[in-house]
Amino acid sequence: MALEITQYLLAAQSPDAKIRTEAESALGQFRDQNLPGFLLSLSVELSNDGKPTESRRLAGIVLKNSLDAKEAARKENLIQQWVSIDISIKSQIKSFLLNTLGSSVSEACHTAAQVIAKIASIEIPRKEWPELIGLLLANMTQPDRPASLKQATLETLGYVCEEISHHDLVQDEVNAILTAVVQGMNVSEANPEVRLAATRALFNALDFAQTNFENEMERNYIMKVICDAALAKETEIRQAAFECLVSIASTYYEVLEPYMLRIFELTSNAVKGDEEAVALQAVEFWSSICDEEMELQDYEVPESGDSSASHSRFIEKALPTLVPMLLETLLKQDEDQDQDDGTWNLAMAGGTCLCLVARTVGDAVVPLVMPFVEANISKTEWRAREAATYAFGSILEGPSTEKLSPMVNAGLDFLLSAMKDANGHVKDTTAWTLSRIFELLHSPATGFSVITPANLQRILGILLDSIKDAPHVAEKVCGAIYYIAQGYEDAGTSSSLLTPFLRDIITNLIATADRTDSSDSKLRSSAYETLNEVVRCSNLAETSQMIVELLPVMMSKLEQTSNLQIVSSDDREKQGDLQASLCGVLQVIIQKLSSADETKPIILQAADQIMVLFLNVFACRSSTVHEEAMLAIGALAYATGLEFGKYMQEFYKYLEMGLQNFEEYQVCAISVGVVGDICRALDDKVLPYCDGIMTLLLKDLSSGELHRSVKPPIFSCFGDIALAIGEHFEKYISYALPMMQSASEVCAQMDDNDEEMVEYGNQLRRSIFEAYSGILQGFKNSRADLMLPHAPHLLQFIELVANDRHRDESVTKAAVAVLGDLADALGSNIKTMFKDRAFFTELLGECLQSDDEQLKETATWTQGMLGRAFSVYG
Repeated sequence: MALEITQYLLAAQSPDAKIRTEAESALGQFRDQNLPGFLLSLSVELSNDGKPTESRRLAGIVLKNSLDAKEAARKENLIQQWVSIDISIKSQIKSFLLNTLGSSVSEACHTAAQVIAKIASIEIPRKEWPELIGLLLANMTQPDRPASLKQATLETLGYVCEEISHHDLVQDEVNAILTAVVQGMNVSEANPEVRLAATRALFNALDFAQTNFENEMERNYIMKVICDAALAKETEIRQAAFECLVSIASTYYEVLEPYMLRIFELTSNAVKGDEEAVALQAVEFWSSICDEEMELQDYEVPESGDSSASHSRFIEKALPTLVPMLLETLLKQDEDQDQDDGTWNLAMAGGTCLCLVARTVGDAVVPLVMPFVEANISKTEWRAREAATYAFGSILEGPSTEKLSPMVNAGLDFLLSAMKDANGHVKDTTAWTLSRIFELLHSPATGFSVITPANLQRILGILLDSIKDAPHVAEKVCGAIYYIAQGYEDAGTSSSLLTPFLRDIITNLIATADRTDSSDSKLRSSAYETLNEVVRCSNLAETSQMIVELLPVMMSKLEQTSNLQIVSSDDREKQGDLQASLCGVLQVIIQKLSSADETKPIILQAADQIMVLFLNVFACRSSTVHEEAMLAIGALAYATGLEFGKYMQEFYKYLEMGLQNFEEYQVCAISVGVVGDICRALDDKVLPYCDGIMTLLLKDLSSGELHRSVKPPIFSCFGDIALAIGEHFEKYISYALPMMQSASEVCAQMDDNDEEMVEYGNQLRRSIFEAYSGILQGFKNSRADLMLPHAPHLLQFIELVANDRHRDESVTKAAVAVLGDLADALGSNIKTMFKDRAFFTELLGECLQSDDEQLKETATWTQGMLGRAFSVYG
């Protein structure tokens, strides 16, 4: 039974906190006591044009939030609540919502459209509400229906298509929706609001149109209507039409050929003279074409010159006209674009697209861009100088080193001088371009670098001078130094070239991190990230003294963060960011100094103090800090080995908190990784903590709330624990093995066509194999018999994976390794299991042919283990 709830909905928006709280409480009580009646009352309120707009607005919001939530477990709960409501009440609610589409108040129509789509997302996949599409289409086809109803209906159809999968509708329904939508988009549609709603609805319906796009006549008509809409009088319709073209570029690339001339003309005119919102979408169309063509090139077989039949090389064909169009956009900068990270304008979109074009066509882009660079780089107008520099920086990835090196060598000195330009935008873009040069064209290890012993001093002198510039320039300079340091990693004698400058670089980076003139913490984070890279990539034999001196400086800075005055949540966030950065630096220092016998004692001596600092940081309760401090503690455990045991009692409670942090799942994943580090450090000394840890890990695996990406590391962690505690893992077998087996069954049922799922499936498989390997090795010397009952299931899983064409190299390696571990641990017991299985000979044969030395080595070892187990191999 619907109740009169207008007064409560209005009171819940009262400026008086007492009235507001009472109303919220009354509404909450009504919902908890009688959910069906509550939802019905809300739908009645929303549909009644006699009610105040304010109460209707809130009714719609509450209704929508009663059907959907961002958080997966809550969403599932809301769906179940709706499903269990009596069908007659649901029918009444849906009827009120459909009636609301005819309301004279556009806000009510808009909300009803969203709520209908949310219900559709629950019911249509369940084959419920089959009449919905028909009812909506009747609003479009029956004569004399008002334009506002058509608009609201098209909006609803768009939202429904956004919410459901194209598998949920039959082709007749898709055809009817497309007919209604395309009709609404037509030039003959007099009402611009209807035309806009139709164009937006088509954007959401494009995924459903596969069959229609295969039919040339239907495709021609749809494309004509979109191209006509791209010329509409109204900006919003033109923008929505170009958004459809962007989507078509990636969804239906292979059928675009006949329309490309018309689309080029449309995009070109939009970029030259339309409103920015429309021009941005026109540029985005070409960016999407680049993405498609790069993906197609990845699948081409270079040796055979076999070009994919669907690769139309649109970018290559359009190059002579496309590149000049993009270069023109670079001159349309905003005055304050460097000050705000969120800025996105035509110049940035054009530069991004030019980067993609360079990656798509390579060398061919260079002669088209360089005349623009040379013509503009020295002009008095700052926009010209900045655009020329941006163009230069945008074509550094894609073309060959042979093509780029003459122009980069010729231009480097000019760019270094431009770091003194009078204009901040020019300096900002120059620093970005320099960092791209050092990222892409500075690789002494492979024998090519634009940096030489002759110009290194000038380069660093200018960068360390410019790091004192405005924060947005300094941040890009940090990036340039980062890539210079990275290039010298593992570069043999060349890495010594940087050593004389390191003390100066480190001092400047610390000073930059300490700057107070930056409004956010981005510059400080960049400075510390660069410092990390400088330390990580340095030649330890030459720099150990500097790094040893850096350790107490960073420890002192971390200690001081505890004394910061925290008044607001903003202060708390700043403290957290700073602590995260400092923990990151300490992690790198710990790893660097503990990697050599000469410097490892430094870490062992400081370990007590370092651990105290990390534990203090945990007391501050911020997730970013938790992540970084956890990672740093993992490094400390690895460095200190058995000595780490003395910190476990104090640290364990924080580890427990990390393993239970479902909300911030990255913290949970890192905590799982740290368990592995601790197992490797402590071996069987970790035993007293294993019951607690295993209980939490098993709970994590059973949870529907925890993000799936954390589950593979948990299985790998089982292997780490088993390896550390050996036969003591026996008591966890009856809990861990069923989990591993059911996860391996999940792997077998994953969707091969979903790239994300394939990648996740590979992670899951590898981690299950790692778990089995750890358990088999842990039991090998004393309790191998415990694994005999589980061996057939494991073998079956290995066979399944061996036959899967989607497995990646890391999965293959883990599968072959666990096969060897199985033979090593169980010996001749496995003979009978292999009797009718030929897959392993083929798998090992494949691995022995591999170019990957490590994989070959593992396969050879496994072959030996199987040979020993069978006595006579094969």
